Amino acid sequence: MAGIFKAYDIRGIYGEELTEDLARAIGRALATFLGCRKVAVGRDIRPHSAPLFAALADGITLQGADVVDLGECSTPMSYYGNGVLGCDAGVMITASHNPGPYNGFKLARAQAVPISGATGIADIERIVASGAFAPPAAVRGTVTRHDIAAEYAAFVRKSAAIRRPLRIAADFANAMGIWEAAAFEGLPLEITRLYGDPDGRFPNHEANPLETHTLDALRAEIGKGGYDFGVAFDGDADRAGFIDERGEIVPMDIMTALIAKDILRRNPGAAVFYDLRSSWAVKEVIEEAGGRPMMSRVGHAFIKSQMREHDAVFAGELSGHYYFKANFTAESSAMAVLALANIVSDSNLPLSEMVRPIQRYFASGEINTKLSSKADADRVIGLLKSRYGAAGRLFELDGVSVEFDDWWFNVRCSNTEPLIRLNLEAKTPEAMAARRDELLKLIRG
Repeated sequence: MAGIFKAYDIRGIYGEELTEDLARAIGRALATFLGCRKVAVGRDIRPHSAPLFAALADGITLQGADVVDLGECSTPMSYYGNGVLGCDAGVMITASHNPGPYNGFKLARAQAVPISGATGIADIERIVASGAFAPPAAVRGTVTRHDIAAEYAAFVRKSAAIRRPLRIAADFANAMGIWEAAAFEGLPLEITRLYGDPDGRFPNHEANPLETHTLDALRAEIGKGGYDFGVAFDGDADRAGFIDERGEIVPMDIMTALIAKDILRRNPGAAVFYDLRSSWAVKEVIEEAGGRPMMSRVGHAFIKSQMREHDAVFAGELSGHYYFKANFTAESSAMAVLALANIVSDSNLPLSEMVRPIQRYFASGEINTKLSSKADADRVIGLLKSRYGAAGRLFELDGVSVEFDDWWFNVRCSNTEPLIRLNLEAKTPEAMAARRDELLKLIRG
């Protein structure tokens, strides 16, 4: 059990770290912790997701709560089901982009409010470890099936405003993006499907668009010509990566800026969040589009909380998560695709020419360094604060960030791995390279 209760979800190797017995205990602990009465549960297409569902549902119903079985669905669909069906909790059975042997649970309260390590996962772990469940209910809860796919697809299609037919290539990685794509049916989109047969073993490549090598097949398809853009979904389809018509990768923070332009046309003056690793250009584009740019710390639980606090309509994260107020302030990769389709179809310019003026600065990308201990990480962050804090504008929203007139950096510890992460941007490529090397020398000693 040790190690599977993480900062944002519960995740481990099926049959070794995560078993049916443990899933049953997690179901009991969730119902004990929340006192919930109606739980929406969806699952991905990994072969072991079905037996984990049966065990989890057994634990939940033992405590007297009812389970709404959403069946096989994407994570955005599970959030939608949680909210629209009036459930007071939700679980998505998935290990996201992890390889096939892994599985896990993403947990939420009513209205798809996420449960993180700090807001419940640690409590659930303690209940499981101690066996401190509430007594079984006198009347066991029920399990009822509700296929949410058609309702979700109809909901997503409402955001489409596609002014001319587009041709798109989509890499589904044999995973849950196949379900998301049902929302595109009936729209003026011609879609070439790559790896569009469901297979929870992910036989063709890892379902993770952050690993750029997984985009090779999509880029090759786009390179044949005639496409407006390409999209690659991750394993549970709560993230998406995009390719322009030339086969070039569009950075995910630049995608935040583009999608924000579409959202703000319908919601002028609204707040839009971007994570603190994003280019300066994202803030500038949001302002140019008439929105109120707001910076968030990294992590979906933090971003969703800040969105709710400030009534934001949209947020984007450098990892390819795109959050929509309309979907209960949760991700929807299908809505991200349609937002881009709206923008591209409304312009005479190809996507690459739309991206070019937004790429105003030069970024290092995220550079990871493995450190020996938390004390070592604290030492590095303290060193950077003392070295740069007085000369620039320092803030500590997540790790340490310092902004200067011509460059900025953020250094933060990973929430999931023993790593410290550097992101840096400058106004010239030469300044970026020099500052990057300067900081890496300090970080790596």
